[in-house]
Amino acid sequence: MNWQVYTKGFKTYLQLERSLSGNSIEAYLHDIEKLLQFLTLKNIHQSPEEITLATLREFLRWITELGMLPTSQARIVSGIKAFYKYLVMDDLIKKNPAELLEAPKTMRKLPDTLSVYEIDAMIAAVDLSKSDGARNKAILETMFSCGLRVSETVELKLSEMYRNEEYIKVIGKGNKERLVPISKTAIHAIDAYIQHIRVHVNRKPGANDIVFLNNRGNKLSRVMIFYIIKKLAVAAGIKKKISPHTFRHSFATSLVEAGADLRAVQQMLGHESITTTEIYTHLDREYLKDIITQFHPRS
Repeated sequence: MNWQVYTKGFKTYLQLERSLSGNSIEAYLHDIEKLLQFLTLKNIHQSPEEITLATLREFLRWITELGMLPTSQARIVSGIKAFYKYLVMDDLIKKNPAELLEAPKTMRKLPDTLSVYEIDAMIAAVDLSKSDGARNKAILETMFSCGLRVSETVELKLSEMYRNEEYIKVIGKGNKERLVPISKTAIHAIDAYIQHIRVHVNRKPGANDIVFLNNRGNKLSRVMIFYIIKKLAVAAGIKKKISPHTFRHSFATSLVEAGADLRAVQQMLGHESITTTEIYTHLDREYLKDIITQFHPRS
């Protein structure tokens, strides 16, 4: 049985060749562990080379019976496919049994977005008389200007800001770097925070280069960003269910609705696949449909 050896090789492949994050690698390995759990429970003694499409389909029926959501099932199928693709690529097996394995269809939920007016209302709700006001305003302006993930926002560094060129360097998923334009409005908000607030914060070791700091001089946590946005949404009277990711969705949607090239949006968001970015074309179609429903004389 080569499961342990092949799984170890798969982990190395994900680390070195795919440059995935630790969390992503753990997710892939968990998918393989789920398959091994099924084989043990069903008393199926098959090595990776002996696994057939029929066995994998039986495994898929098993996780369905466990009550897993289609999205979770699709995630596991994706992991199994990646594992067998690696085995074929490394000449460890000749035939890929997962090639024809189909994941269950999942309904793609369109994300909530904020209009420019709603984002302006949240920024206007920031209390600039408080010590964290300038920082919170700069965070919102930066997230909407650049479409950053919350993890990318808390990791943003002063040394990776190119103010004159109006670009920032972002370290995204899998430690992939990308350059993203940043608006003058966001730059001015960051500069105001740095010059009037951050300069007076006693920075902890290792946090000197981090842009957004808490009042103890450490890097902000992801949870803190969630809290800031939730609080400002309430203050602005916004009833939608929003999170930091809503700013990223709003950034992408505003670009697509304005006619931006989808490949350019993909690059700015740091999506590995264009299909991930294509969700915003669906948002665009819904937007156009709403416009026709409201204003067309035959609607």
